[in-house]
Amino acid sequence: MSDEREKLELEEEALLSALSSHSVDEFRKIYLELHPYDQAKFFVKLDEHDRSTLYTYLSPEEMAAVFENIKDEDDQYETYLSEMDPTFAANMLGQMYADDAVDVLNELNKDQVASYLTIMDDEAAEEIRELLHYEEYTAGSIMTTEYISIHANQTVHSAMQILKNEAPNAETIYYIYVIDKDKKLVGVISLRDLIINEPDEMISEVMNERVYSVSVAEDQEEVARKMKDYNFLAVPVIDFQGHLLGIITVDDIVDVIDEEASDDYSKLAAISDVDSNDRGPLTAAKKRLPWLIILLFLGMFTASLIGRFEETLDKVAILAVFIPLIAGMAGNTGTQALAVAVRRIAVGDLEDQSTIKMIVREAGTGLITGTICGVVVTLIVFIWQEDIFLGLLVGISILATLTVATIAGAFIPLIMHRLKVDPAVASGPFITTINDIISILIYFGMATLFMQYLI
Repeated sequence: MSDEREKLELEEEALLSALSSHSVDEFRKIYLELHPYDQAKFFVKLDEHDRSTLYTYLSPEEMAAVFENIKDEDDQYETYLSEMDPTFAANMLGQMYADDAVDVLNELNKDQVASYLTIMDDEAAEEIRELLHYEEYTAGSIMTTEYISIHANQTVHSAMQILKNEAPNAETIYYIYVIDKDKKLVGVISLRDLIINEPDEMISEVMNERVYSVSVAEDQEEVARKMKDYNFLAVPVIDFQGHLLGIITVDDIVDVIDEEASDDYSKLAAISDVDSNDRGPLTAAKKRLPWLIILLFLGMFTASLIGRFEETLDKVAILAVFIPLIAGMAGNTGTQALAVAVRRIAVGDLEDQSTIKMIVREAGTGLITGTICGVVVTLIVFIWQEDIFLGLLVGISILATLTVATIAGAFIPLIMHRLKVDPAVASGPFITTINDIISILIYFGMATLFMQYLI
């Protein structure tokens, strides 16, 4: 790994030297031998001046391979395109796979999109327009139309000829889809099956008629889950009448999984975008403030609850010492249960019986951990304060709080999911604050109830 890194660093130095000395041939020789991902990594490190030079060294087709490998966290497409000649940029977009070009164009305003589509080759522009009108985060928005289709009344030999002719422009050739005269999906055949069957065999006799497909309007996260479950390299996308519209390949699904994971992590951390490249603290603060304001008001509510037990605190001031302990334990166990519930929802394991088992298991977990922590803290408080009743109060409060907080952490995301609200918004800070309220009510409620034993 170290040797590979050193090799890349040496290549980068050579490339920078070739750029500065305007050695076009030397630059192209080194750069085009790199993997497209490494080409993209080098590209995003350059300043505007060097990028402008690089555009003159590469063809639109070569630049398209670079753009297809720029990752979301380096998402500055508008900046890069503005540096290019408009015709060069339009031709480059036309050379990209249609679904990747759509990802880029979705980052631009409508006027910019219209301008590039006008300059672009008509066939490529039409293909991109078809994908642009699909709603974002659906199967239609991530599918590609660069696939290979054949008819059932063809021979294996003729299908292989079609495959040979269309393979250079197809995003994948491992699955070939069979359609009827109305372009409805009727079967699928793998590249392996085409190779091992006799040339004069009919496609209708060797194809698999049981085709797994997804609807064009299906959520991309659900598509990703299905492709993971079935280990598909690609899955066809159809409309409500069964017409084949495109395919979704595994590389697009990897991007979806990464995007959804980042989105869920952002929500669990109560921020709007954990992958944001915004350098300004003001912009970052604007994104984080809404959740913090909500949590601030919830925190004020918690403070007002403590104020209601002012008389209890006046009589037994030592109770205040244990507020952070009980509230912190409740928040921690609630967040752990939240992670389990959100994970179960993410993988689609939501059968009623399975959900009930999960809640019962988490309740049992909360009871066991609460009992053990309660016994430990009772002994510690008794030894420290020499007051068995205070120790029992704190210990029983820990037991009750951890049990209730664990159930709440598991149950709240499930309720949100049933109400069609993204369960990830039941974020760590949100669950923690809710469990603060629960723990304060339990702790001071029990303290008030058993006050006579504490004075």
